[in-house]
Amino acid sequence: MHISARIEYALRALCTLAAQDGEPLTAEELAQAQGLPVRFLRAILNDLRRVGIVTSQRGNEGGYKLARPASEITVGEVFRRLEGPLAEVRGMRPESASYEAAAIHLQKVWVAVRACLRGVLDEVTLEQVVSGKLPNPVVRLVSRPGAWEPH
Repeated sequence: MHISARIEYALRALCTLAAQDGEPLTAEELAQAQGLPVRFLRAILNDLRRVGIVTSQRGNEGGYKLARPASEITVGEVFRRLEGPLAEVRGMRPESASYEAAAIHLQKVWVAVRACLRGVLDEVTLEQVVSGKLPNPVVRLVSRPGAWEPH
């Protein structure tokens, strides 16, 4: 799975907003808090506003804030709203891929990959990321031998 800078920056900014308890922050404040390029972050924030994850307010008291509580926004939702499906095979959903002969069961592998991604990304909320209180299945995954080792 490739996690783009766009997704990573969006999640870093959203976590910063989640930690603010509803206080709006400007794009400049968010960029500074996370060491992000402000122009790129502005474009991301605009996309997040357009898809209903953040709201914005103009003026002296303006800035961005979460459109819903952090406990209701999952990492998977952010990923899908900004980038589309979690797993694709040549631009198709895994259940749409078909194989023949010796590769006939490859589709099941792709569906399993998507299910694993959902099992993490759709279960972790911004609130959990900010608090560090991740769901037990996620904690077990990162505790597995070799989880932190590159392959």
